[in-house]
Amino acid sequence: MTNSPVPVNLDDKLSQFSDLWSQKRIADVNDYEVKLAKLKGEFVWHTHDDTDELFLVVSGRLTIQLRDGDVEIGPGELFVVPRGVEHCPVAEEETAILLLEPVGTLNTGDAGGPRSKAPEAL
Repeated sequence: MTNSPVPVNLDDKLSQFSDLWSQKRIADVNDYEVKLAKLKGEFVWHTHDDTDELFLVVSGRLTIQLRDGDVEIGPGELFVVPRGVEHCPVAEEETAILLLEPVGTLNTGDAGGPRSKAPEAL
């Protein structure tokens, strides 16, 4: 018997985890991963030299600090950080985001360090 296609419900997926700054892979699109994460506080300044990074806010508010000014995004808004642009995500309140990045993109980019984590399948 063939499985019927099932849509991915973001609220359902978000209810399945509570850890912060830990990316959860929810779908694959060609050579890209669609990931969810919950954020609160400040991440690390980093750069992705080889890829753009798409942030879409599902709930809460996200500030993406850039060296030449901050970008504020709220629910239903997205921002693409161009490749090679140093940035630092900050969430004053718990914020849920969706990310779209090529498979193998390290969350801390060139910064590395203890906050580097591979995405987990959800």
